[in-house]
Amino acid sequence: MNINLRQAIVQRVQGKSTEELTEVIQDSVGGTDQALPGLGVLFEIIWENTDDAIHSTLVQTLKDHLPH
Repeated sequence: MNINLRQAIVQRVQGKSTEELTEVIQDSVGGTDQALPGLGVLFEIIWENTDDAIHSTLVQTLKDHLPH
């Protein structure tokens, strides 16, 4: 079976409850660099399934919290 990284990450979180998804994110944030691709895939799913208002909020939050 040939599976790519995106598919593996999605399969890892499929069927999880809201609480379990929150835990996956919280455990990954600030963790090892190995967790970053997973967070990227999760962010991609969020980005692709939200509207421009949420995009603006996310981008503004990022801008406000980047080091100067």
